[in-house]
Formats: sequence, structure tokens, C-alpha cells
Amino acid sequence: MTLDTTPQATGFYDQATCDLADFAALTAQTVDLSTIPNAIAAPKNIPVYDMTALASHLDSPQSRKLLMAEWAGILQSGAGVLVLRQACRDHGAIDAATKTYLDIIADERAAGAGAADHFAAAGSNDRIWNSLQKLAITAPDVFTRYFASPAIDAICEAWLGPQYQMTAQINLVHPGGQAQQAHRDYHLGFQTADICATYPAHVHDLSPLMTLQGGIAHCDMSIESGPTKLLPFSQLYRPGYAAWRRDDFRAHFEAHCVQLPLDKGDAVFFNPALFHAAGSNSSTDIHRMVNLLQVSSAFGRAMESVDRSAMCRAVFPALCATDLPPAARDAVLNATAEGYAFPTNLDRDPPVGGLAPRTQKDILRDAVEQGWTPQALDAALTALAARQIP
Repeated sequence: MTLDTTPQATGFYDQATCDLADFAALTAQTVDLSTIPNAIAAPKNIPVYDMTALASHLDSPQSRKLLMAEWAGILQSGAGVLVLRQACRDHGAIDAATKTYLDIIADERAAGAGAADHFAAAGSNDRIWNSLQKLAITAPDVFTRYFASPAIDAICEAWLGPQYQMTAQINLVHPGGQAQQAHRDYHLGFQTADICATYPAHVHDLSPLMTLQGGIAHCDMSIESGPTKLLPFSQLYRPGYAAWRRDDFRAHFEAHCVQLPLDKGDAVFFNPALFHAAGSNSSTDIHRMVNLLQVSSAFGRAMESVDRSAMCRAVFPALCATDLPPAARDAVLNATAEGYAFPTNLDRDPPVGGLAPRTQKDILRDAVEQGWTPQALDAALTALAARQIP
């Protein structure tokens, strides 16, 4: 009898079973303009909205809901990406934020910080992790003006519902900065292929519903400056978190991706499952700054607050004294320690050697397998907690 290894039978995706023809068929679609009545156009299959003209729509609860429903439909089952022209209309606030961010970059460089990019070559850009908190603390008046955007609030709520959690990271790509590789994004997009393959297929469907990706343009960005390369409809390919690392899928992306120029104050938002990549900056004088918004659902939290560090310290002697089979030991590790790397402070806890930092569970497993002393485990857990402090 031949073993059925299809995702329908196993409940899991892997790279080998991904079908480029299916992916190509999905991404060959075109936007149906009748489904986006509030958009002014859909150049290159990217719906564009004039938020100056639509400002009054956001003042009425009913018209706001209708607009949000239109946006959610695009993100989930439509092109997967949209542009909000002049989502941030206070250009003075953008310029003031830009100055603050440049000062932060200079200070962090002077301090020897070197923020890594998950998907681009080192040295291609300047990165500020947690630009949200850093702007709020450094220039609270600028922060208040900058984030006073009903359009951004509405698009976040359209995808994630109320009580969403905002985070942000500055990406500054200088002339000559190289493109990123095509990828999907957080959550599953930040896992290795092996780890991604351990998540059931239905979790691949869930992952993009937990976050929203966006970017606010801090300058006018021509195509030459390398705005984000996008492949509309690519979020519809369900095994895409397994597929995006494959050379044939990346080649298809490069052959069919599109870019739109953006003006200062424009914002682009997309489903995190959309295949995308920052473009190469081939300009001679445009320092392309974007504030990358990574917004999370309020539902990505446990019901109770648990001190897992204390649990690790308490359970460690019992784990060492008990000769458990590997599967049973892993079950205890999963019940005890924090097995997920995020959220963390990426300035102090960078993803060295991968897409995610080491976890508390990694540390506890090493302690058990390598015969650490309780004092060594305590020191490692203390150091991890210090790295994760905002």
C-alpha cells in the first residue's frame, strides 16, 4: 500500500508538495473593480484609496464599517495589498519623526549597535527596532501627531478587530542598498522551514489573521528608490509558508512582482502571507525611509499570567532526576517553559544565526541534556530575561 503524503492526508505542509502551477494560477488573477467601489484605481492589481477624499467616511460609524469590510475583503480574498494615499496627512509630524529617527540611528551607531535585517544582506540599510517606543519616549509630542491617523487606526481594526497591538520598526535603505529576498512575514514567516513544517496546515491559515503588515512612507519614493515588491493574490496560496524559500517560487515572484511609487504620507498595508520583498535602491540621492508597522491581534495572548522562569527553576531538578523518554520529556518542557521567541527586545536579543532568537525552552532543554548546575540555569534565564526587557 502506498502511503498518502498529501497535505489533505497528513494535515501538514512541506516544501516538496508545493505546486508552482497552482501558485501561478492564483497570482494570475486581476482585481475586480466592482468589489472595491471606494478605491480610486487598482494599478498593477493594487487597490489605491484617496484618504483625503475618504476622511468623512471614517467619521461615520456605518460608512467606516463598510470601508473596513471592503479593506478586509481585499486583504483576505482579494489582491492581499492596498495603498492608502495620504494616510498620514501631517507631513510636519513625519519630518519631525524622521529627524528623531536619524538621531536615534546616529546614537545607536555610535554605541556600536548593528541592527540586522531578517531578509536583506547586512549593510544594506539602517534599522531601528521598536521605533514605536523610542519615538514615544524621545519625542512624545511628535509621536502624538504622527499616530493621530484615523485611516491607520481603521485599517488595523479592519483586519485585526479592536484592541490591536501596534509595533513598528524603521527601515532606512540608502542608495545602492540591495533588495530583500521574497518572503512571507511574521508569525510563520519568521520560522525556519523545519519548524514551519511542524505546524499543522490549519495553523498556516491562522497565522496571517494574527498580524497586519504596513509601512508609512517618510519620503517620496520612486520605483528607482526600491519600494516594496509585491505579488498580488499570493496570500491565497495556502502552503505558501512552506513554499517561499523554494528557488522556483522566488523566481516566479521576481518575474511577476509589481511596485508602486509612494509619496510622503502614503501607507501600504498587506496580508503578512503576501509574497513581498523590499526593492533595490538604484537611485543616487533617495534615502528610502519607511516606518514598518507590524500590528498584532489582541487575541495572541494567554488567559493567565504565568511566571515560567520560576517554573523552569523549580522543575529543573526533577527533570534531571527523572529518566523520561524523549517524547515525555518534551511534553514537560512544553508545559513548563516559554517556547516562543517573541515578543522580545531585538536590540539586545537579535535573531543570531536564524530568523528568531533562542527561547527559554531551548535553554531549559540544553540545561537538562548537558547536565548544567542549577546556578548555570539560573544565570542563563536571568540573562535571557534581561535581554527581553523593553
